[in-house]
Amino acid sequence: MTETPGADRVFRVDCPSRPILDQIADKWSVMAMAAIEEPRRFNEIKRRLEGVTQRVLTHTLRRLERNGMIARRVLPTSPVGVEYSLTPLGRSLQEPFAHLYDWTVEHADEIQQRQREYDTRTASPTGDGAR
Repeated sequence: MTETPGADRVFRVDCPSRPILDQIADKWSVMAMAAIEEPRRFNEIKRRLEGVTQRVLTHTLRRLERNGMIARRVLPTSPVGVEYSLTPLGRSLQEPFAHLYDWTVEHADEIQQRQREYDTRTASPTGDGAR
């Protein structure tokens, strides 16, 4: 891999990419953006993301909106509804996310096997669990 000039900058605590990576690498952000392949209302998104709480989803959507990944539109309904959609910037992550998802599916069995091996090895009294 060829090093880009200033590439070590990303490792610095003041690198502006850090909070962005924190946002887009968050599991709920990735899944919320995947759930918004078309404009959706809050409860539609929540139903698609099994296990997410209302509080966490609200926080996630606000962060994604703040970072320009999604747009929030107030609907003129009674009661007032809100719809979320991907922005062009958010859509630009669909391809990289698809590659990441494909990689996880392709390697899930191997990773789970490695986890079991590690857990067995570190739980064993004769293993190298004394870390």
